[in-house]
Amino acid sequence: MDFRDTMQKVYSWACQIGNLGLWIIWLLIHFAVDLWYFALHIACAIESYLISSGILKRYKALDIDKLRYLAIVIESEEAYHIPAVIQLLQWLVDIGVKHVCLYDAEGILKKSKESILGKLNNATLFEEAGESNLLLDHKHITLEFASFPDGKEAVAKAANLLFMKYVKLGGSGKIQEEKIFTEAHMSEALRAVGCKGPEPDLLFVYGPVRCHLGFPAWRIRYTEIVHMGRLKSMRYGSLLKAIYKFTMVRQNYGK
Repeated sequence: MDFRDTMQKVYSWACQIGNLGLWIIWLLIHFAVDLWYFALHIACAIESYLISSGILKRYKALDIDKLRYLAIVIESEEAYHIPAVIQLLQWLVDIGVKHVCLYDAEGILKKSKESILGKLNNATLFEEAGESNLLLDHKHITLEFASFPDGKEAVAKAANLLFMKYVKLGGSGKIQEEKIFTEAHMSEALRAVGCKGPEPDLLFVYGPVRCHLGFPAWRIRYTEIVHMGRLKSMRYGSLLKAIYKFTMVRQNYGK
């Protein structure tokens, strides 16, 4: 065996030892991250229990009137768990939330709205609740059901309305002023076609992803968005904590 072969074997052994070391380091990092998330999960579960049981008394001082409208976005696969959705809504009723928009991209919740309304006492569709009936009863809730096609249809109707307005102004001197459509024009058009719903103060996302999953963007310009994790892992204490944190924040909307 010459010197070159010896060096090649030493280099091969060194590479194998280096790869083994990197693999062990990766396992240790992976184990540390898993341990951290496990500890965090346990801590959140304990905190949720303490909040639910009333031991953490500061969460009892909840100014629920600051939360005028709540939106809940649920990932479509989890939206099939209707009993969990009903449990979530019952918790919101107990907390005192009065107006809720339920959204999933595929419209699964909208198809199940009759069964959802049937399981809740004192629940009314938002569009059927009159202005004089804004629910003085603490245990009453209004529900709006929305899906991704609603947003597409709303935008199409509003765009068509703006286009017709543009065509009518074609022969007038105002055409130069109206060529550029602003956010105010779009909001007015959405309101005119009956698709300008209330803007939620707070939006909860239930599911594996951290995004609003196509919830109408024009309704969440100033909305606080909170990712709540998987629907199957929801806890009353975590829900109450998220609402409490929102009510304690001062919002500056600017000019």
